[in-house]
Amino acid sequence: MSSPQFQQRLGLFDATMLVAGTMIGSGIFIVSADISRDVGSSGWLLLVWVLTGVMTMIGALSYAELAAMMPHAGGQYVYLREAYGPLSAFLYGWTFFVVIQTGTIAAVAVAFGKFLGVLIPELGPSNLLFEVKNIDLKLTLAVPWMSEPMTFFEKKDFTISAGQFVGVGLVAFLSLLNCRGVQTGKVVQNLFTVAKVFALALLIVLGLTLAVNSGAIEQNTADVWGGITQTPQYAEVSKFAPLMPLAIILVVSGAMVGSLFSADAWNNVTFTAAEIRNPRRTLPWSLALGTGGVILLYILANVAYVVDLPVKGDVAQAEFLDSNAAKLEKDSKNASPEAARADLAAAEDARKQAALLRGIDHARDDRVGTAVLERIAPRYGVPIMAIAIMISTFGCVNGLILMGARLHFAMAQDRLFFASSGKLNSRGVPAIALILQGLWAIVLIFSGSYNDLLNYVIFAVLAFYALTVAGLFVLRRRLPDAERPYKAFGYPLIPALYVGLCCVIALGLLVAKPVYSWPSFILVLAGIPVFFLWRGGREVVRH
Repeated sequence: MSSPQFQQRLGLFDATMLVAGTMIGSGIFIVSADISRDVGSSGWLLLVWVLTGVMTMIGALSYAELAAMMPHAGGQYVYLREAYGPLSAFLYGWTFFVVIQTGTIAAVAVAFGKFLGVLIPELGPSNLLFEVKNIDLKLTLAVPWMSEPMTFFEKKDFTISAGQFVGVGLVAFLSLLNCRGVQTGKVVQNLFTVAKVFALALLIVLGLTLAVNSGAIEQNTADVWGGITQTPQYAEVSKFAPLMPLAIILVVSGAMVGSLFSADAWNNVTFTAAEIRNPRRTLPWSLALGTGGVILLYILANVAYVVDLPVKGDVAQAEFLDSNAAKLEKDSKNASPEAARADLAAAEDARKQAALLRGIDHARDDRVGTAVLERIAPRYGVPIMAIAIMISTFGCVNGLILMGARLHFAMAQDRLFFASSGKLNSRGVPAIALILQGLWAIVLIFSGSYNDLLNYVIFAVLAFYALTVAGLFVLRRRLPDAERPYKAFGYPLIPALYVGLCCVIALGLLVAKPVYSWPSFILVLAGIPVFFLWRGGREVVRH
């Protein structure tokens, strides 16, 4: 009896939905607030997103050559193995399993629970079910140019909330669902990706029409580029980078952490190459269409933000108006019908003005997308955006789970992961890999440290992206006669530019945001002894 094989059930539309669906999570609705605090003005905010878009597109179009050349399960892991050997591939797979993929799954699943808590507070993170206080766990690292050791991990309390259990339930449900076959997973992915793209597009349309505010536009265009030198991040960086151009490069590099993560995971579709029909043609097109479409939406969303809200907000005045609105809403309950209507109308106006005054940098809980809707309908903006983000995060978690397990399958085939993960079930999917991935993501959910872990791996993510695209040059020299149905756009200049940009940003992170980069660097290095222990003298199987 023949062993189960991967089923080629994914067409161009399905693959494109996988790319777009895993890129769009909750980040686009939130991270612009943090970026604004770092860069201080509309010009730099938009530039950060444009740079992110350019890098993402160049990366995707460069990966397209590798994907068409080697359409095998495992994608990026395979490209690194063929270009540099098993150690570099394992280090990627190690970091991918320990935190990149599972940490992202955990964080996005908990984000689903957080926004469900907006609608049903009993199921949100505010409903604590278990708590241990005064843990006082702190990990520090000495950085040469800092006077005191850098604290890169600190936990004072350990808590378990209802929102975490919602996240656990989501991960368990979607892991088991994907064990039923790639056909089931793709149906869920297509449905939720179409829904989230529609929701994001609707936010953009509303933001560019009904929510436009002339005062915000005037404020944001008054000093398009100057605000960056007035931010706390610039003041911190300028202590060891006194030259303004260098300080600005470092600040922008640090600010791109959020936007790069929001635009990440486009490479995951390469892991599913063995399940894609005509992968040599479909993979390049899905990478181009998926990343291009999402980046266009991201830039338009940020244009909407800067024409609706000032980049710099006035928190004190906004809180005064929110307090006044709450008082009016309370008074309306005991007023006559006519007075109650007047109170509620006044409260609604106050909420609209408060959302405007908070601006992008101080949007409540960083929910910039919600602030845009509150400018239109204060009473319904919060729940509508909560539903939109739940749809977005549900589809994102499904795509991450579906695709991530294929990389673990490829590692197991090389005897660099648990052997059972390299086997397919009767439905043609790596069920054990799906379950192991889900279990580790659940551990990270309960650890409560997934957001810290995600911050720590951005350096590693950039390094592996740069290393993979640099592999184009290695493989063109080593395998000049290999079949290449698609060739990287602008080779060699454009891919070389991408590698250079990744290196500049990664080096900038080492200096400007060491708390994000040094632990990441150490985590990758920790995989070296694990590689030799796991291999145990056995040769890695080559395909």
